[in-house]
Amino acid sequence: MDRLETMKAFVTVAELGSFTKAAEKLATSNQLVSKYVSQFEEQLGVRLFNRTTRRVHLTQEGEQCLQHAIHILDSVHDMENHFGEIQKAAKGLLHISAPVSFSTLHLAPLIRDFKKQYPEVGVNLELSDRKVDVIEEGFDVTLRIGHLKSSSLIAKKIAPVRLVLCAAPSYIEKYGAPTHPKELNNSHFLHYSYMDYSASENPLMKVLRASSQSNQSGLAANNGEMLMAAAIAGEGYILQPTFIVGEALKQGNLKTMLNDFELETMGLYAVYPHRKLLAPKLRAFIDFISSYFGDPPYWDHY
Repeated sequence: MDRLETMKAFVTVAELGSFTKAAEKLATSNQLVSKYVSQFEEQLGVRLFNRTTRRVHLTQEGEQCLQHAIHILDSVHDMENHFGEIQKAAKGLLHISAPVSFSTLHLAPLIRDFKKQYPEVGVNLELSDRKVDVIEEGFDVTLRIGHLKSSSLIAKKIAPVRLVLCAAPSYIEKYGAPTHPKELNNSHFLHYSYMDYSASENPLMKVLRASSQSNQSGLAANNGEMLMAAAIAGEGYILQPTFIVGEALKQGNLKTMLNDFELETMGLYAVYPHRKLLAPKLRAFIDFISSYFGDPPYWDHY
């Protein structure tokens, strides 16, 4: 039975002093109101009313419970009004910047579901892996991946982002599974050209940093999906976020290596100019995306 309904029935009976009057106000039957109140008493394990043939009176426990119940119902009412107003008021064009691979793999369903809930909000989405200037370039919000430095912008973490080293089973079968980063073949590293390899002192990152600087005959690209395709074909190993390689890992097309040397988890952030006085369209989007991908995010379920 719905706890809010039982609580609402209890408060109405307490305020009106009558099950019959409470039933009339709630547009339901006397029997159902009585059932709700009894259920509420069972949930709490206390008697809330002393009943007589003419009137019902709150017990001492009922007096205490009434204040809590009123506060809870008022809070729920305020929350419903708050989000109802956002949904009604959210309108206009929302300018969003987001990373290319993340967007092509994961953002389309989110935008579709967001538009269903907020049909009066238009979305102008620009895909780019460069670090855009949110204010100067006129974006309402940008999605960024990494370890964000302190700035005047507001950054809300949306989801964790894990980086994993992986290769095709055929590559591992041919060259063996390394037990330490030093065993990696530098010339086989398929490296992402936008990666900041100086950002960590992890032993794995140190080796990959040297590989990216010294490897003149390998493959470098500014697109993780292209690098993943090369890795699946057995051309080398990659360091990529699980939101790109998660499905390939799930299907067995790639396998992780050197898990004991996994890098510090990064984050997917929504970055926007101000915390206060957010436009309803932006507040609606931030609230919507905050819980959309799950915890842990669905791409880590492999």
